[in-house]
Amino acid sequence: MSGELSGLRQEFYRCLLTRADALFELTDAVLCADGPVRSVAELSLAGEHRRGHGSGYAALAQGRIDVDRLRTALTAVSLPRAADGRLVLAVDVTCWLRPEAHTCPQRILCHTYGRGKDQHMMVPGWPYSVVVALETGRGSWTAPLDAVRLAPGDNTASVTARQIRDVVVRLMTAGHWRPGDPDILLVADAGYDGPRLAHVLADLPITVLVRMRSDRVLHRPVPLQPPGTMGRPRRHGGEFAFGDQATWGTPDITIETTTRLYGPALIRVWDRLHPRLTHRIAWADHDGTLPILEGTVIRLDVERLPSGAIPKPVWLWHCRTGLDQAEVDLAWQAFLRRFDIEHTFRMLKQTLGWTTPKLRSPEAADRWTWLLITAYTQLRLARDLTEDLRRPWEKPRSAQRLSPARVRRGFRNLRSRLTCPAAVPKPSRPGPGRPAGTPNHRPATRHDVHPVTSTNKQKTKRGNKKTSNNPQPRRTG
Repeated sequence: MSGELSGLRQEFYRCLLTRADALFELTDAVLCADGPVRSVAELSLAGEHRRGHGSGYAALAQGRIDVDRLRTALTAVSLPRAADGRLVLAVDVTCWLRPEAHTCPQRILCHTYGRGKDQHMMVPGWPYSVVVALETGRGSWTAPLDAVRLAPGDNTASVTARQIRDVVVRLMTAGHWRPGDPDILLVADAGYDGPRLAHVLADLPITVLVRMRSDRVLHRPVPLQPPGTMGRPRRHGGEFAFGDQATWGTPDITIETTTRLYGPALIRVWDRLHPRLTHRIAWADHDGTLPILEGTVIRLDVERLPSGAIPKPVWLWHCRTGLDQAEVDLAWQAFLRRFDIEHTFRMLKQTLGWTTPKLRSPEAADRWTWLLITAYTQLRLARDLTEDLRRPWEKPRSAQRLSPARVRRGFRNLRSRLTCPAAVPKPSRPGPGRPAGTPNHRPATRHDVHPVTSTNKQKTKRGNKKTSNNPQPRRTG
């Protein structure tokens, strides 16, 4: 593993085209700094950063990174797998909020949760779509593989489909998937159109598993029509309304089990259910007859939640039909592991300081994002190499059970045994800068905030507003 980590560091340095030494040492300073990252300038106080305090911001503003090559390097390292040996990917959007950065271009109104129940706010920022590989079992680790910033006017569904396709192609090129291996499982939350993703990515060895809203209505297959029936053949069978138990019928598979965190769990499965598609939103540009995308619906009921809140049933849609009990167990357990991506976002933001720098250009934000993704990957590869420098009140843990923050504490002691291709800085003297008392005659341009990116959500009519007491079933999607 030490050789793999050193190889990644060397390849990472080759991906830095301009200001390579400053960017590389800035990443090492993030890995070796004491405590959370508070500012880019303070990283120059770390011993691993041998340059001035202004070199960090200058490298982020003027440096260049070969992102495509770096994506390939991050995909080529060892990746976690599920219990049956398959790769499990998760995709989600996280936002770098910049509410008062009026001189920053390409800001978009990002959805953020408010303090009250069922409340949300729209705050300007830069949203990023992130794809990670999930681990099996208890833990907070993931393997980030790609990050794409959503630009104004981007369609989230189209960007996600293109991003997943590129990631799967790189995984196949790196040899992580070969013919005969189990399909790669993609897990996503309710904000993604699962049937649409399954249709667009049908030519790839990938299986889509998404959570669906509890107000969805799917359809069963059309029953055989008696001979001599006149008229146009039906395309959709009886309704299966998530909110109406009378339409469910007998499940095809029922599983009762007990989990450590959630207590007793009940899993029910219904096979061959499909949504009713219309030529709107994501399917507006589809030529010809809309497809019938059959899948498997899984309902998960648990007794309790770790937070103490009242649990709600989880509805999952699997793009494959005819699942057996082992495949159903893999599906709902993989979806529960999807929440590990939230731990990764928290690590990037609160410890590694992803949203800390006050960068003006979105291109600089992209460079900082890729530096931190590379730093997080180095921490994952160093899990078996670092010593656990635990606090007196922390419990001892094995190397595989260490959190990313605890691995980061011992990375400084490991760095001396790793490859460090950055060159020694040359002595120089700072420029004169703007003379004191001289005003700035070139004020920065102020940019407007763009509306939300295009999504698959329909605008609710004023006279048909949904409320928690009277939800309206969604019969099309």
